[in-house]
Amino acid sequence: MVISNEKTVADYVTENIKTAHIFKKHGIDFCCGGNVTIQKACAKKNVNQEILEKELSEVDEVKDLIEDYDKWALDFLMIYIENVHHTYVRESLPLISQYANKVAKVHGHHYEEVIIVNQLFHEVANELLSHLQKEEQVLFPYIKQLVDSKKEGNTSPTPPFGSVNNPIKMMEHEHENAGDIFKEISRLTNNYTPPAEACNTFKALYAKLEEFEQDLHQHIHLENNILHPKAISLEKEMVG
Repeated sequence: MVISNEKTVADYVTENIKTAHIFKKHGIDFCCGGNVTIQKACAKKNVNQEILEKELSEVDEVKDLIEDYDKWALDFLMIYIENVHHTYVRESLPLISQYANKVAKVHGHHYEEVIIVNQLFHEVANELLSHLQKEEQVLFPYIKQLVDSKKEGNTSPTPPFGSVNNPIKMMEHEHENAGDIFKEISRLTNNYTPPAEACNTFKALYAKLEEFEQDLHQHIHLENNILHPKAISLEKEMVG
């Protein structure tokens, strides 16, 4: 992403739709009011231009997701899941909510699918917030207790839910439900392909939904395929 004094806010968003999320975060109108330079937009909204330009220049930096997560200690893996994926979910939901509400309100009369997308998104958003809370307050602390007990040579803790299998089954059921909702959102949006005449908010909504689904797949993979089986195995080992 080349930063230029001549470029307008709309130019940046046209070049890379992901910049829309940066402008949105700073309260800068990139849709109808996007025909102004970065300098003017920052001055109007009292935004630090240097910080904004730095974020724009880094918009295409790709995280290295090719990690050997399977070799990580369980307590470290849970810290990673919370700090990376749980944080991403909590930061992204309000932004997508604003996009989805606006697109449904402005374009729903012509594109009826965006009304359904808005409803489905808010359904899954509420479920995910509750889901994260259950992981952070129930499942993860118990797995951490198992890890600590093994390190210290203590006996296995006795959870109120009987076995780690029980919360894991619930979490995986909720993972499946969230995945199914996003499959339907993907179908309704033609794999996140906005109409040719779509405005920038419309495009930003679809781009962010697609990014969110990709993160969700990675998030669920780490839990279903690595964290959960290892937690079950550890509990069996500790109980004997």
